[in-house]
Amino acid sequence: MEDKIAKWAAELQSLAQAGLFYGRDDFDRERYQRVREISAEMMVERTGLPLEKVSGLFCGDMGYQTPKVDTRAAIFQNGRILLVRERNGTWSLPGGWCDYNLSPANNVVKEVREEAGLDASVKMLIAVQDRQKHNLPQYAYGVVKIFYLCESLGGDFVPNMETSESGYFPENGLPPLAVEKRSEEQVGMCFRAYQAEVWTAQFD
Repeated sequence: MEDKIAKWAAELQSLAQAGLFYGRDDFDRERYQRVREISAEMMVERTGLPLEKVSGLFCGDMGYQTPKVDTRAAIFQNGRILLVRERNGTWSLPGGWCDYNLSPANNVVKEVREEAGLDASVKMLIAVQDRQKHNLPQYAYGVVKIFYLCESLGGDFVPNMETSESGYFPENGLPPLAVEKRSEEQVGMCFRAYQAEVWTAQFD
């Protein structure tokens, strides 16, 4: 169910951030700063997270607020999909936030190398999704998720700061997923794209 309070808090933060960036009157900027603080306090009440963490994630940007970009790779071997085990024990498609100086496709190749130890090439765009429509819990900021069908060019997994294991899994035998990053529905979508003779990229 949509959390209206969290949604309103996120909208207030976005308006306050724009006001702080574009505003020129010192008194108005002071008011915008207080609105931003209130929005963070509201989010603390809804999530139970420490104010310092919420402020860092929620109020750390400057300028006009835009969504963050998250890229994910779907790599298959003998009909099974590659997943990496994160440090909290759940499993995920290799991927992560898009670096400011990389294209989304180049970013997903970098993430596969870092998290799975593989060199990869991007073969096809699977989907561009609004995270709020597909994943829980809701975040205090917008996220655009980009899924790519990729091919492994070789390499070997090495435990690292982000992941402790990798493996290939059938669709009917998935391990516990990091659902806040990708759901069973999204992994299933990747299987459909891999199996399709012709695939049309999905988008929200």
